[in-house]
Amino acid sequence: MPVRKEIDVSAPLTEERIAELEALKDRPVVPDEENPELTDEEFAKMVSIRQFKLEQQKKQIVSVRLSSRALNKAKAFGKGYTSLLSQILEKTLADDELLKRYL
Repeated sequence: MPVRKEIDVSAPLTEERIAELEALKDRPVVPDEENPELTDEEFAKMVSIRQFKLEQQKKQIVSVRLSSRALNKAKAFGKGYTSLLSQILEKTLADDELLKRYL
């Protein structure tokens, strides 16, 4: 039977919490019907999917010429404005109808 406890992760560990974690360290992990143990093939597939997703998320450095107006407006959003520009570009390129207006 699962045991659930709310833990404030921002608070420092108390001696009691440390003792609980130490006791759990030696407790065996037992799969159940809802969470069966993965086969080697399932695990390998999960790893390859994760690697593919990481490759898709990799960002590349490019040079882009932007108007002063566009750049100043983007910079007004503060830190992370280049990620915002990337998201806008991705959404625009994914929207065929919107893209046709500019081509």
